[in-house]
Amino acid sequence: MERTKEQILENINDILENQINPAVAGHGGMIQLNDFDMESGIAMVLLQGGCSGCASSSITLKMGVENMLKHYIPEVNGVDGMDDPNFNNPYYVDDGFDYHSWDD
Repeated sequence: MERTKEQILENINDILENQINPAVAGHGGMIQLNDFDMESGIAMVLLQGGCSGCASSSITLKMGVENMLKHYIPEVNGVDGMDDPNFNNPYYVDDGFDYHSWDD
C-alpha cells in the first residue's frame, strides 16, 4: 500500500519534532521541513538558529537527520538542507566595542 505525501510529511515532521529537534536544540538549532519530493524521495529542510551557517551542520544533516529519516521512513532517499535566509552569522555578534591593538 502506497502512502500519500501528506502521510509522509506528517511522519517526517513527527520525527523532526520529537527526536531530532530536541537534540539540535541543545546547540541552539532547529530543523524545519520545507517539502518532500515524492519522485526523488528527497526531503528539503531549513536549518535554523545555531544550525544556520554552522560548519558542522552538513555532517549533522547527512549523518544524523538523513540516516534517521531513511531508517524510519522508507520513502526517504535523502535530505537536502539550506541555511535560514533570515538568520545572520551565528558566530559573530557586533557588540559595538572598538577593539585596539595591544601595541597602541
